[in-house]
Amino acid sequence: MTAPAPATRTRYWILGLLCLLSMMTYMDRAANANAKTDIMAAVNSGLPEGEKYPVADFFYVLLAFQLAYALFEVPSGWLGDVFGPRSTLLRVVIWWSLFMFLIGFTGTMLPGGFYVGFYALIAMQFLFGMGEAGAFPNIAKALYNWFPAADRGFAKSAIWMCARLMGGLTPALWIVLVEIGGLKWNHAMWIFAGSALVWCAIFYIYFKNKPREHSGVNAAELAMIDEGRIESTKPVRVPWGKLLRSRNLWALCIMYTVTNFCWYFLMYNHPTAIKRAYPGYNGTDSGKITLALLSGAPLLIGMLGCLLGGILSDYYIRRTGSRKWGRRVFGMIGYGMAGVCYFLAIAGKVEFPDNLWAYAIPLVLMGFFNDLIMAPAWAAAQDIGGRYSATVAGAMNSVGNLVGAAGGILITGNIIKAHTPEGATDMTTQGYVVLFAIYGIVYFLGAFSWLFIDASKPIVPEEE
Repeated sequence: MTAPAPATRTRYWILGLLCLLSMMTYMDRAANANAKTDIMAAVNSGLPEGEKYPVADFFYVLLAFQLAYALFEVPSGWLGDVFGPRSTLLRVVIWWSLFMFLIGFTGTMLPGGFYVGFYALIAMQFLFGMGEAGAFPNIAKALYNWFPAADRGFAKSAIWMCARLMGGLTPALWIVLVEIGGLKWNHAMWIFAGSALVWCAIFYIYFKNKPREHSGVNAAELAMIDEGRIESTKPVRVPWGKLLRSRNLWALCIMYTVTNFCWYFLMYNHPTAIKRAYPGYNGTDSGKITLALLSGAPLLIGMLGCLLGGILSDYYIRRTGSRKWGRRVFGMIGYGMAGVCYFLAIAGKVEFPDNLWAYAIPLVLMGFFNDLIMAPAWAAAQDIGGRYSATVAGAMNSVGNLVGAAGGILITGNIIKAHTPEGATDMTTQGYVVLFAIYGIVYFLGAFSWLFIDASKPIVPEEE
C-alpha cells in the first residue's frame, strides 16, 4: 500500500499574497503622511499669497480618508461574505490605485481650466479611503477560508507583521526616493499605485475563494484546513439582526476604537513631529535617515508584537483549551503596557527635552505593545464571525476607524494646533503632555474593555 501524499502547502502561498497586500495598504497610507508637506505645497502653488493653506490643514485630508475608510468597511465586508474575497479584493485594490494615481495631479491645472486644489484633494482622498475599505475584512475572510481554526492567530500575525514592516520602512523609503534620490513626490505615488496593479494580475491568476477550488491543494491539505469546519452549500445571507444584537460584537468594536484613537499619531503625526522637535538632525543625510527610521521604528518593532501576539494566543489556546482567555490575556497586556509607554514618553519629553532617544524609545516600545493585540483582535473577529467573518471584521474596523477619524485625527489635530504657538513649527512641551496623557488613559480603558469579549462564543454557531 502506498503511503498517502503529504499535505501540500498552497495555503502559505495564499498567505504570502495576502501579506503583500497588507504591505501595500500601509505603504500607501504612510506615503500620505510623508508627502503631506509636498502635497500642500502643490496645493498652494497656484494660489495667491493670502489664500494659501497651512500644512496643519492636511488633517482634514486625513479625516476624509479615514471617514470613507470607516464608512465602507461593512459594505465591503458584506460583499466578501456574499460574493467571496477574490472579486472584492480585486475591486478594492484597483479602485484605490486609481485614486492614488489621481492624487498625484494635485496642484495641476487640467484641460478645461479645472485646478486640482484643496477641496479636490479632499474628495480624492475620500474616494481613496473608500477603495481601501474592505481590504483587511476580506483578508480576514480569505484566511478563514484557507486556514484551520488553530492557525488563525498565526496567519493574522503574519498579515499585521508585514503591514507594520512596510509602514515602518516607508518613511525611510520616501527619504531615499524623494529627498535623496530626487524623485518628485507625485512620481513616487504613481510608482506605488503601479505596484498594486502588478499585484492584482498575480492575485487574479493564483487566488481562489476556497481551497477546494485550487488545483494546487491536495486532499491532505484540504482535510487539514477543513478539520472541525461545517461547510454550508446554501447562499450566504448575513444575519444582520443577530449581529446588531450581539454584545460580543459591540464589545469587540469598542475595544478596537482604542487602537485607532491612540495609534494614528504614529502613522500621521509622528514622522513630522519628530523632525520638528529635533531639527538638528535635519542638516545631514545621515541625520534625516535617523529621524526617518525612528519615525518608522514603532511600526517596525510592532512587527514583533504582531507575530508574538498571534503565536502566544494560539499557543495559550492549545495548552489550556480556553479561546476566551487565549485572545483576552494578550490584548489586556498589550493595551496596558502601551499606556505605560505613553506616560514614559511624557517623562522623557519633560525631563530630557533635547534628548531624541528619551522621547523616541518609549514610542517605539508603545508600537510593540499596541501591536501585541492585533492578531488576537482580528482572530477574535474570525472566531465570533465564522462564515460571516468579513462582515464582523468590517464592523470592528469600521467602528474603530470612525472613532479614529473623529477622535484620533480630529482631537489630535486640534490639540497640536492649540499648543503650537503662532510662527512655531512644533508643539510646546505642554502639548505633548496633554496629547500623550490622553492616549495613555484611553489605553488603560482599552485593557479593561477586553474583559467583555468572549471569542469562544460565535454569533452564529457553526451547526446553524
